[in-house]
Amino acid sequence: MNDGMRVRREVLGGAHVDRARERTTEFTADFQDFITRYAWGEIWTRPGLDRRTRSCVTLTALVAGGHLDELAMHVRAALRNGLTTDEIKEVLLQTAVYCGIPAANAAFAVAQRVLAEDGLIAERE
Repeated sequence: MNDGMRVRREVLGGAHVDRARERTTEFTADFQDFITRYAWGEIWTRPGLDRRTRSCVTLTALVAGGHLDELAMHVRAALRNGLTTDEIKEVLLQTAVYCGIPAANAAFAVAQRVLAEDGLIAERE
């Protein structure tokens, strides 16, 4: 297994990567290869930032871009990379200032759903 695939599995989880690979078609195969080699093999393996920091940056970028489907996946990845639910909350609070209240509001809804599904927080308190 190449470094990109190893890191992709470690960060996103084997089940997610297996589902993505199962959905790969002739049309999408080059894209899957690209993200595995470039995002996971070139960027996530660089020594300049640890995985916790990379997760914080990724969460922020996804909130800023409004990429909520990807955000759900990367909330789980952030947990795998060692962030606590409180640290994820702090990252999302920070995005409210720099990405906007509506973006942070949507991000909190996604994160709450994911964390509740995984039994890490109560759905309603």
